[in-house]
Amino acid sequence: MPARPINPEASDAALDEPIDQRIGADARALSAQLALLRNRIFPPAAQKTLRRFSSGEAAALLQISDSYLRQLALAGEGPVPEKGAGGRRAYTLEQIHALRGMLKGKGRPPSPRRSEAEHLQVIAVANFKGGSGKTTTTAHLAQYLAFQGHRVLALDLDPQASLSALFGYQPELDIGENETLYAALRYDKARRPLREVIRPSYIPGLDLVPANLELHEFEHDTPRLLARQEGQRETLFFTRLTEALESVAGDYDIVVIDCPPQLGFLTLAALCAATGVLITVHPQMLDIASMCQFLLMTADLLAVVREAGGRLDYDFLRYLVTRYEPQDGPQTQVVGFLRSLFGERVLTNPMVKSTAISDAGLTKQTLYEVGPQNFSRETYNRATEALDAVNAEIQGLVTRAWGRGAK
Repeated sequence: MPARPINPEASDAALDEPIDQRIGADARALSAQLALLRNRIFPPAAQKTLRRFSSGEAAALLQISDSYLRQLALAGEGPVPEKGAGGRRAYTLEQIHALRGMLKGKGRPPSPRRSEAEHLQVIAVANFKGGSGKTTTTAHLAQYLAFQGHRVLALDLDPQASLSALFGYQPELDIGENETLYAALRYDKARRPLREVIRPSYIPGLDLVPANLELHEFEHDTPRLLARQEGQRETLFFTRLTEALESVAGDYDIVVIDCPPQLGFLTLAALCAATGVLITVHPQMLDIASMCQFLLMTADLLAVVREAGGRLDYDFLRYLVTRYEPQDGPQTQVVGFLRSLFGERVLTNPMVKSTAISDAGLTKQTLYEVGPQNFSRETYNRATEALDAVNAEIQGLVTRAWGRGAK
C-alpha cells in the first residue's frame, strides 16, 4: 500500500517558526473550521433553536394523558399546536408552559416555581477527573428542569467552556471580554452585576452565563490578593459567587453550575455557594481512586473555608454514577462497592452509557434537543429513560429541600 502523503504544513519538519506562533496558528485554523461547521449545522444565522415536542412528549411533561391533551386541542382550549403529516400535533416549549399554567389548580401538581418561602437551589456538579460526564450531566439536568417549568440559570465555570459550546456559543468568537462569570467575581473596578452577563438561551425558562479562558483570571487574581491581605472582606473570595447569585435570586428557582475539572478557587466558590452537590463518577477503579483524592482535598479546603466563616449549608450531597454499562461485570462491582460505602448518597438511578448521547454531542446538542427521529426507538428510549430517571431523582431532592415532600 502506498504511503499516505503528508501535508507539509502539518509536518514537524515545517516548524520553522516559534512553537507559540505555530500553536496559535493551529488554534486560529481550528476556530475558523469550527465556526464554519456551526454555520452549516445551524443556518442561516448560526443560532440554535429548540425543536417542537410531539403530543406524547408534551403530555408526559404536563403529567396528563395524551388523550386529554387531544381533547383540549379539539375543544380549542389552550395554545394551538402545529399539525404535521397525518395530523400529528407538535407543541413548542412556550406552549407547554402556557398549558401548564392553564391546568394549574385543576387537580394537577402545584406550580414548579418556588415560593418566596422556598430558598434558591444551587446545584454544583463537580469532579476533577476528566470524562466523568460532568458537563453532559449539567446540560441535561438544566434542560430537564426548564422543561418541567422551573426557572433555571446555568453557570459555566469551566474555562474550556464545553457547556457554553453545547448551548451554541463558540467561546473565542461569541464571548467577549468581561462577559463571563469573571465579570461578577473580579476584584477591580471593572466588576459588573451578574445580571449584565446573563444571556437568555433558546430554551424558554433557561438562561446561561457562558465561559471562556477569561475565567482563569480569577484563579490568578485571588492568590495575589490573599498574599497582600488587602481587607478581610475582599479576601473572602468564597463569598463572591454567593453574593452574585443573591442579586438575581428572585428571577430563578434553580441554579446549575458546571465546575471546572480542578479544585481551584472557582470550584471552591461554587461549592461554597451551593445548596446541593453532585459528584459524577465513572465506575472504574482508576476513576474511584481519583475521586478519593478529590474528596480528601475538598474536605481539607472546605474545612479552612468553614473556619474562616464560610457557610456550608447543603441540602444534599449525592454521587452520580455516569457512563454505566450494566452488562459490564467489573463496573457492576464498583457500583456495588460505592453503594456499600455511601448508601443513599449514591443516586438510585445511574446514567447509562449511550451512543445516542455521544452522537448528539457531535452536533453540539443534547439528547433532549435532537429528538427521537434521529435514532432507533430502542436506543433513544433507553437513553432518555435513564436521563429522565436521574434528573427526576435530582428534582425530587430539590422539592424535598423546599419541604414539598417526595415527588
